[in-house]
Parts: sequence; C-alpha cells; structure tokens
Amino acid sequence: MKNFLSLLALLIISAGLSAQNEKRLLTFDDIIKWNRITETHLSNNGKYIAWKEEPWKGDATLKISTPDAEEVATFNYGTKAQFTPDSRFLVFTEVAPADTIRELKLKKTKKDDLPQNKLVVFDIKENKTEKVDNLKSVKVPEEWSGWIAYQAEDPDDSTKNEKDKKNPLYIKNLETGSVNKYPAVSSYELAKDQPYISFISEGDSSFSAGVYRVDLKADNLSAILESEGKYEQLCIAENGEQVAFLADTTDEKKPSFSLYYWGGENEAIIADNSNDAIPDNWEISENGRLSFSENGKRLFFGTAPILPEKDTTKLEEEIPALDVWTWNEEQLQTVQLNNRKRDLKKSYLAVVHLDEQKTVQLETELFSRIQKIQNGDAEKLLAYSNRPYAVQTMWEGGPYHNDFYLVDINTGDAEKIKTDCRANPSVSPEGKFVYWYNAIDTTWNTYEIATGKEYVISQPETIQAADELNDRPMLSSSYRNAGWLEDDEAILIYDRYDIWKVDPTGSFAPINLTKNGRTSKINYRLVRFNPEPNTGIDPSEKVLLTGHNEISRADAYYAFDLNKTKAPEAVFSPNYRLGRPVKAEDDDLIIFTKEDFETYPNLIATTFSFKDETQISDAAPQQKQFKWGTAELVSWRSLDGLVLEGTLHKPEDFDPNKKYPMIVNFYEKSSDRLLSYHMPENHRSTIDYHYYTSHGYIIFNPDVYYKEGYPGESAFNCVMPGITSLIDKGFVDEEHIGAQGHSWGGYQVAYLATRTNMFAAIESGAPVVNMFSAYGGIRWGSGLNRSFQYEHTQSRIGKTIWESPLRYIENSPLFTLDKINTPILIMHNDDDGSVPWYQGIEFFIGLRRLQKPSWLLNYNEADHWPTKLRDMHDFQIRMAQFFDHYLKGAPMPKWMDEGIPAINKGVDMGYDLVE
Repeated sequence: MKNFLSLLALLIISAGLSAQNEKRLLTFDDIIKWNRITETHLSNNGKYIAWKEEPWKGDATLKISTPDAEEVATFNYGTKAQFTPDSRFLVFTEVAPADTIRELKLKKTKKDDLPQNKLVVFDIKENKTEKVDNLKSVKVPEEWSGWIAYQAEDPDDSTKNEKDKKNPLYIKNLETGSVNKYPAVSSYELAKDQPYISFISEGDSSFSAGVYRVDLKADNLSAILESEGKYEQLCIAENGEQVAFLADTTDEKKPSFSLYYWGGENEAIIADNSNDAIPDNWEISENGRLSFSENGKRLFFGTAPILPEKDTTKLEEEIPALDVWTWNEEQLQTVQLNNRKRDLKKSYLAVVHLDEQKTVQLETELFSRIQKIQNGDAEKLLAYSNRPYAVQTMWEGGPYHNDFYLVDINTGDAEKIKTDCRANPSVSPEGKFVYWYNAIDTTWNTYEIATGKEYVISQPETIQAADELNDRPMLSSSYRNAGWLEDDEAILIYDRYDIWKVDPTGSFAPINLTKNGRTSKINYRLVRFNPEPNTGIDPSEKVLLTGHNEISRADAYYAFDLNKTKAPEAVFSPNYRLGRPVKAEDDDLIIFTKEDFETYPNLIATTFSFKDETQISDAAPQQKQFKWGTAELVSWRSLDGLVLEGTLHKPEDFDPNKKYPMIVNFYEKSSDRLLSYHMPENHRSTIDYHYYTSHGYIIFNPDVYYKEGYPGESAFNCVMPGITSLIDKGFVDEEHIGAQGHSWGGYQVAYLATRTNMFAAIESGAPVVNMFSAYGGIRWGSGLNRSFQYEHTQSRIGKTIWESPLRYIENSPLFTLDKINTPILIMHNDDDGSVPWYQGIEFFIGLRRLQKPSWLLNYNEADHWPTKLRDMHDFQIRMAQFFDHYLKGAPMPKWMDEGIPAINKGVDMGYDLVE
C-alpha cells in the first residue's frame, strides 16, 4: 500500500510538472501584448544603455542598464528618452497609464481634462528622479550639458481652453536644480554647440513681448526685440552668437513679415517686402525656414508669390466649388489637390549676405529642388527641374527627367549644366563635384564645378551599378553609394556585392576594395558610426561592414581597412540576421541585435572587436510558454525551368508523418527573410506566421520571378509547382491549402483562384482585379494616375491599353471570375489611397452575381489597410476564423453564415458566434 501511495504521488507530481511545461497556443490577445523594442539610446560615454519595451496595446516600460547588463533603473510609462551629452542625466516623458485613460474616456471625460504627460529627469549618478506635471515640450542640448529647456502648463493659468493657454518656458540648471521661468513662450530654440537659448514670448503684465536670448553660463537675458506682434521662424546659429526671425509688429489684419537679424548688438531689419531683390508680387514667406551658413556670413530665408485674397463681398454659397482639369497642365488636378495644403506653404530660397547687407533671390518657380553646397558657404547652389518634362511623368514614373543647374549665390544667376537626365543630382561633401547615377546607361557621373568638366566615372563593364534582379519594365535603379572619402578624394560605389573606390575625374580605374563579394555571394555594405551630416569618410577611421550571404541568408560583421584592397575579415558571423549596429559617441560600446525565426532580436552589447557578447534586454520572456515554429529554405523548379527558393515555416512539434493544412503567403521575393524573427503582430494586411505555426499550420512563402506582360501567369508558374513539390513530400494536406496576399499579393492570389481549384480558401486584400479600370484610375493617396504602374513598374504589363489590350484582359481576374470555385474573403477599405476601393467592389459584385461564396470586409475610414489597432485585431480574428473553417473544419462563424446587418453596425457581435 505504501509503495502504491508513493507511486501515486510521483505520478501526480509528474503530471503537474508536465502541465507546467506544456506549451500553449498563441492567441491574438497574447500577440497584442507582445513587446517590441521601439527606442534604443546609448550614453556618449558608453556606460549606459536605455531602451523602451512597448506592447502593441498597453503601457511601455523604459529601462536603463550598464553594458554588463546590470540594471540601473526601470520606469513604467516612459517614452522619448534622451541622455544629456555629459551622460549624467536621462530625460524622458511619462505618459498616463492606458487603463486610466480608458476609464476616463468611458466616463466621457473631456480631452482637456485627461491626465497630461510629465517630464522626468533621472540623475543617474545620484539615482534621483524629478518630475514636472503637464509637460508640453522638452529640448535637450546636442553638444553641451548642464541645462534643459521645457514648456509645461502654468499652474496659475486658469484658462479653460487648451488652445488658448500660453505656456511658459522653463530653463532648468541640472547641477543646481534652479529653474528660470519666462511667460507665454510661443517658440524656443537651443544653439547646437554652445549654451545659448533663444525664445519668443507673447509677454504678460511683468514681461514684455518680443524675442530674447539667454546666455546660460553668464545667466544673462538679452532682449533682442521688445514689441508685440506676430513672430515666426526663430533661428539661432550653432554657436549661439547670431539670432534671426520674422516679425510683423504692425496691427494690420494680413501680416507683412520682415526679416530681423541680431549679431550681438541691436537688432536690424535686413530684408522686407520692399526689397528690390524680392520679385514683384512676391513677399517674405512666413513658412520659409531660416538658417545660417556654416561660417555665419549668410542668412537664408524664404519668399513666395502673394496669394490672391478671398472675395469677402460674396457668400460662400455664391462661389462655385469647381476643379478644372486641363489636358496639358504639368500636374493632374488630383495631384495638385493632394499637394494643395503643402503648396500653399511653399517658399523659395533667398539669402542675405550679412557683411554686405545684400539680398539675393536664389530659387525660382522653375526649380523642383534647390540644395546648398558646403552648408551654404560655397559660391554656388545646386538646383534641378523636372518641370519641362512634368506631363510625361504621369505615365513614365521614375526616375524623372531633370535639368541640372548651378545657381550663383551672389547674383542668383542660374547656369544649366545638364539637360534631360534621368537622375536626381547630389553634391559631394566638400562641394567640388555634382554627381549622379544615370539610369539610361547605368553609369555614375560627375561634374567638376571649378572646371565645368563632366566625367563618366563608371561603366557597366567594370561596375554593374544597376539592379541586376530588376524584372520590371522600367529603368533599373542603382545599388547607391557608401559616401565620399575626405576632401572629395573618391566616391565609394556599391554594386550588388562589392564596394568600389572610384576617382571623381576618372584619372584611375575603379578599385574593388572588398575583392570577394561577387565570388562569395556576399553583399558588403559600409556602416558609418555617428557621422556629421555632409562629411566625408576618414579612410583611417575604424570601419565596419555588414555582409549578407545570398546563399545562406545569414549576416555577418566585418572589420575593414579602406586604405587596403583585401577581402574583409569577419569579426562576427553567426547564422543569424543582424541588425544595424549602433556605437556610443565617445566609446567603443556597440549595440546590435541578432535574430532568426525563433530568436527575439534583443539588444546585445559588445565592442568593436565583437569578442564578447552581453545580452542587455529580455523583451519577450513569455515566448517560451507558447508553441512556436521553425523556418527553412526550400527549392523547386518553376514551370519556366527556373530554380526557385522560398521559405517554409512548420509547427514546433512538426511530425513528417502527419498531414498539415498549409497557407501560401507571398508578395514578390521574400526568401532573404529566412532568418527574420517576424515580430508577432496583429498585422494590418498579412497573416502572423507565429500564430499560424502555433496553431498547427504550415506557411509557404515562395519567391516569384516575373516575365514582362504576364504577371499573373508568372505567379502561377512560380507558385504552383512550389506547392506541388511540397505536397510530394507527404506532409501537406492537399485538400486543405489556403492562400493569402495583400495589394500586389492580393492581386496574385485572386488571379490564382481563376486558374486552379487547388486552394480551399483564399483571402485577397485590396486586389486589382480589373486592370482596364485600374489603368485609368487614381492613386488617391498621392493623386497620381495609375498608368505608369502598369506600363513601367510593379504591374509589369509594359504596354499601354491601346498597344496590348489583351494583356490587360488576360491578367485581370475579373474577366474569368466564372472559373473560380474557391471561397474568397476580400478586405478592401473605402478610404484606400493606393488601390481604388472600386476594385474590391468589382471583385465582390462579380462573385456575388456568379453566386460564389465570398465576403468583403470594409474597415471604414481605413486606408490601404486597417490603420487602427482595434481594426487590425478584428481583421486577424476574422481571417483566422475563415481559414480555420475551410482548412481545419471549424464551425462557420455567424458573421460568415448570416452576415452583420447594417442596423447592427457598431455593436460588438463577439468572435465566437458559430453555428
């Protein structure tokens, strides 16, 4: 008996341990709580790391540790963290708990009465925290320490309307704790290099309205201009010794701004609307950003045409609401209307030469863009213009045709240096060269500003700069460049694999610095740590390369010497996907991430040698509680004879002797993401791989290679033999295969439904099903006509509807909907700015007319996909129910069987309502 009881006890304990160790299925409610690392910050001295762990829904946590993973502090509800430059303080914002806000909203609390953000200043050395209520904004200096500036609601301000409150500016001395307060501040700016702050105040009974500068070291306040008025575009030089702003101190209803400058003495109006340099019927623009040249000798500002005023003698209803579309205007009315708000604020660059008090208009309406050279110190500016070719961009797409100009900064005269080039030009850091990639002949080119000479510095026979895998009927883009060496000595150009050192005048042949990228099938790319903007690369500095192996799909880090031409040496080469490393400003501390399908991309600390790794974060410890999955690379041959690859994701407890339902999910080519973690997410447009593998599904993501003119058939030729190759392995349930795709993927799975009955269910999101109607349609998000997409980009027809009408018919699922025998779930939203909603309607109406089982989900006021978490969560649950019913035999939910009548809209029907 005693032995029996002992055995029974042992069995009970064993069963308990087994239950504790048994993994459970991942749910969408679990996913919504999944933490992501959404902020990472390193102190300049390399002694501290701060990061934010944030769930999709719920409260974020801000953590600080040392590089040895010793916890320093943890703060709930923390966000927007910044270390002070001296690494002494961490400054961040504390938001109200999500549950608190929710409860108050349920009680119909007014927005202005909800809890406001708090400023938190954490003294790392003393382990002390200070908080400030009702924070409005905070700024931490870039290069100097000792103070921060912030705005918070004045506790003595009894104004009820939030918009009418005039928040004071507080400048806090972090060493002494003292705070200076300045009332009713509308704008404030910190100098980059020295401890100066400038601000604009609307004043109060004891403080005059105007513009001020604070010398923090001297604790001295200087009044630059004391006057009531309208102020805009406050600017302080990087050294803090110059201030500029726009002001209108008149009482006129329509403001007329003047440009003010202060350089240590009394302020001066240095430009106003009577200035001869400002074009007729133009004015100084209140929307034009002010900036100083690097040497402080020039002040840049904006001008703009004077806009016509509204006719106040007419009532609103007496003015026609009308858009006039003109056949030969540069931009479609839809593009103009889409950009109207931006264009109403558009300004054109002008400059004041401070030494001479001379104003020059630099930018005209001809230019599409203008760019300073050497941060405004050079004698020229670079501009380019697409306007002579603007009409044809409607059907051509990019890269756009452009004319290039050099603009004289002293006179405003523009010299055209290049006509009709399919490129956007840039300027080398020292301003010696204009450079560009010419998409027509796939060469890199330079223009030497001093001599006016143009050079072709690369040829495709030497450097294959164009995208080798481009299968769209368009000009190939380049692999870009890694930057310039110091003094504009050379430009570093990428091909698919290697980094080439190229002389900007072509005086020596391009040198392959990395040597073995192409032979080893490794894509080398340069990592620049903390570079100053527009600066060249010091060839003697420590250089790190990332390398992606196209065969294994794994990444590695490589140490590299730019002064030598030898193959890079791997310093860290695990079988993982690696994140882009980040380095502390003044220390060798490096933070990076590594991941694969099963490994969360936690933060890892190391040094430049990568000899030791210390895991810093543990953002998803709950993962071990769930059934997960695996990822592997699979290969097959397409119907065209191409050897293809894709990723296959299996359940964690996969048994090759069992048969599993499978979902085919794809877009174009995704096998490079073999080692990606796939952050669990209630996605806006695609299935969550971890959810489905946890629930016993196999996921297949095949690569697709396209043949011009036949995108649908290309998808069929690539995807279907991939599926049959998996069926042949014996573990796929061929009666229960589904497909899912969105946008371009949604189109392809819709097309497949017209060609095969292999699928038991398909979810097609925002698909184009009628290429004829889509061709002449509008992408409402940008206002662009869709024709370029079919002739030259993703849709890959390569011809107009007049040249090849049959291709548009053959590739459009709408015309063969009668062949579909697969239940279809469509998701297409009424505010889609990419694929017109009527495409989803045409799809659904056709299926309904043919009496094919189909459903259309339309998330109101959502764009190309659901944009609100509640709608994404809802979509994922409904899609899972759809697939579970058709692929696993689960009961059909009532929303599929009976629908949801419009009178029940907005009622929570629940997700478990089944037959």
